[in-house]
Amino acid sequence: MPRIARPIALLACAFALAGHAAEPAFPFAEATIDDLQSRMAAGTLTSRELTAAYLNRIAHIDRAGPKLNSVIELNPDALAVAETLDAERKAGRVRGPLHGIPVLIKDNIATADKMETTAGSLALVGLKPPRDAHLVTRLREAGAVLLGKTNLSEWANFRGERSVSGWSSRGGQTHNPYVLDRNPSGSSSGSAAAVSANLCVAAIGTETNGSIISPATVCGVVGFKPTVGLVSRSGVIPIAATFDTAGPITRTVRDAALVLAALAGPDARDPVTQNQPHRLASQLGAPLRPGALAGARIGVVSNSAGKRGPENSMTTALAALRAAGAEVVEVGDLPGVSAAGSARIEVMLYEMKAGINAYLADLGPSAPMKTLADVITFNDEHRAKVQPLFGQHYFIRAQAKGPLTEPAYLAARETCWRVARTEGIDAVMEKYRLDALVGGGAGVAAMAGYPSVTVPFGPMAPLPTGLLFYGRAWSEAKLLALAADFEAHTRARRDPRFLPTASAP
Repeated sequence: MPRIARPIALLACAFALAGHAAEPAFPFAEATIDDLQSRMAAGTLTSRELTAAYLNRIAHIDRAGPKLNSVIELNPDALAVAETLDAERKAGRVRGPLHGIPVLIKDNIATADKMETTAGSLALVGLKPPRDAHLVTRLREAGAVLLGKTNLSEWANFRGERSVSGWSSRGGQTHNPYVLDRNPSGSSSGSAAAVSANLCVAAIGTETNGSIISPATVCGVVGFKPTVGLVSRSGVIPIAATFDTAGPITRTVRDAALVLAALAGPDARDPVTQNQPHRLASQLGAPLRPGALAGARIGVVSNSAGKRGPENSMTTALAALRAAGAEVVEVGDLPGVSAAGSARIEVMLYEMKAGINAYLADLGPSAPMKTLADVITFNDEHRAKVQPLFGQHYFIRAQAKGPLTEPAYLAARETCWRVARTEGIDAVMEKYRLDALVGGGAGVAAMAGYPSVTVPFGPMAPLPTGLLFYGRAWSEAKLLALAADFEAHTRARRDPRFLPTASAP
């Protein structure tokens, strides 16, 4: 679960503003996938050169300098993979838009290689998954270079009730690249911070309840949370199958679309992916239609719980939508969403126990962690390292839950879907004949399992804000086009300055 960015007590930052000013200009700052593909196609750039540049950038910005601590581990084979992809290109084979593109992935996504897969937990160190996550297989097939893995809020922010976003017992604290003593939000904290700081071209995050959208917003980047079932969850350490999904975090909407197109597709190991429209994945990589906001009907949700940023930011965003030709429709609150929060937690608790037990069982009989109960015991036995800041209340509550056949679980799941889908997003969009909704927070789209995308939008004082678009199931292509048009009209993203604190000049 996400936590909205707030000042927290962090380790002292040795990075000074003068030191940042002395850093050499990064030659690929704000580079897009299309830009880089053009250069590689022209023979003026190789994937190995690009990969080496990002590894060097990580050394100077993540490991030293401001010490963002967004990358939990590097892939020792990254340069070798890049060289192989360069050889393929030279031989006339280009796999697609991601061929040779460096990507980071969140550390709860399994890789059957030399890297760990731990969800930031010391309990999972050394436990090797039997295979790549399906989305990793798709990235490799698309020609992406896996640079490494990103830090996260441990166990995707659903271990303890007072968790600290961006902190894990394995990886420590990730910092917000705009203001280092501010929380980067979570749980895909490292993925969002790394993209914002130009440590990779794109990153993969995961979301259950705002964990892509929230960190992307406060780190000034694009985050796309797809419909549950568009991207396979097999090999992703779970919280709740009803809500869980992976998705791209990038600096532009176009890049998000290209990465999403590579990730999307059916997987026999995740039955819900069989429900996706047959042609949707192929539509995602197509050029985004310019001027998509012209004539579009955009509904504004006013749920107070979803407001974020300066009071006038939504007013300014709505003015930008109107200037782009959209018809803005005030729809008020989505009924019942706030009251359904307890039902959502119930679903997550039930499904976490079942999901983690299934994930650990897949690691094989020799793995020391076989059940959630084993993880709880490990955490208590290593309390000083694992629980110095918060406990494991959600784990304990999840362990007490019964099977997924219990009426309490089934009723809670039905409540979530009825409130967020039938009586919420679907009903409002039908009533007002809308193309998309904005505002109201990421929680309702997450509860519905519907797609959402956040686009950077100022003012950045001291942290970025973003405008959230969301809509019906499988409306990814439409949302991408609307978000890209908004991006084209506002151009709000600004490079982070790595300020030590909000009061710095």
